[in-house]
Amino acid sequence: METILNLLPLTDSERADFLSAAPHDDHIFCPAPDLTFTIDTASLDKIARATVILGCVPPHMLTGCTRLKWLQTWSAGVNNYMAPGALPQGTMLTSASGAYGQAVSEHMFASLLSVMKRLSAYRDHQRAHTWHDEGMVKTLTGATVLLLGTGDLGSHFAALVKAMGARTVGLNRHPDRPVAHMDEFHPLADLEQWLPQADVVAMTLPETPETIHLMNAARLSLMKPDAILVNAGRGSAVDCLALADTLKAGKLWGAALDVTEPEPLPTDHPLWDCSNLLLTPHIGGGDHLPQTVRNIVAIALDNLRRFTAHEELRNRAL
Repeated sequence: METILNLLPLTDSERADFLSAAPHDDHIFCPAPDLTFTIDTASLDKIARATVILGCVPPHMLTGCTRLKWLQTWSAGVNNYMAPGALPQGTMLTSASGAYGQAVSEHMFASLLSVMKRLSAYRDHQRAHTWHDEGMVKTLTGATVLLLGTGDLGSHFAALVKAMGARTVGLNRHPDRPVAHMDEFHPLADLEQWLPQADVVAMTLPETPETIHLMNAARLSLMKPDAILVNAGRGSAVDCLALADTLKAGKLWGAALDVTEPEPLPTDHPLWDCSNLLLTPHIGGGDHLPQTVRNIVAIALDNLRRFTAHEELRNRAL
């Protein structure tokens, strides 16, 4: 019999579904109020007893979980659990990849259009009670959108910009694998060739050694002077100091960042003073869109049914 510690915020109907998926197991429901929840030390006994955990537990609280067989996170990224010793040896690790595409892509799309239409400047004028025309704006019709990261987030975002008439070019490590809504695929190694051709560079990359400061000063300088950079993947993929210099020098039309390096962004960071930057505090995903939570629950429930039936789990990382 498994002991399943379920930290997911569930409806009554969803709770019944989990009980039905594993009717012979011991279920401990300890719902988190939101997806930034950090489990308290009073719950260490529940964690230690668990053979299955559905939700995110800080890695340092898992060191004594010798019985743990499987951890299903509510996050799409699982880097914190991939470090040696973070999980007991042999523990399976699965993510909620696929749950966040709608929320993050819609946030990216809204941010991009805001930068293209200079809406942030008009909001500033509204607050100052100033009637002022900011001049020319941009459109996605006929634009080339370069997507760095072509997974769930990138595919959803590609669908939105294609609906506005954009051409989508995806770069990843496996250009032979088809992804929906991409007009072209090329290796990520071709990045420097494509940067001068892109009107928009949209980043949804995970953090790996290869992606840290992928967009550095040299690569930013390869972008068109009227191009726009959007990042909603990991803040470390962009050298934020170099981006601030590039924006202040007027070498880009603008940028939209939902992620930065570091987070939170220090109050004295030069990005705050870039007038052609739309900055949001990593809120594109999380539980801001109710459907995202339902997606996370559905993925966890499907994987529990698979686990009980001894079938292959979705989104397996370990």
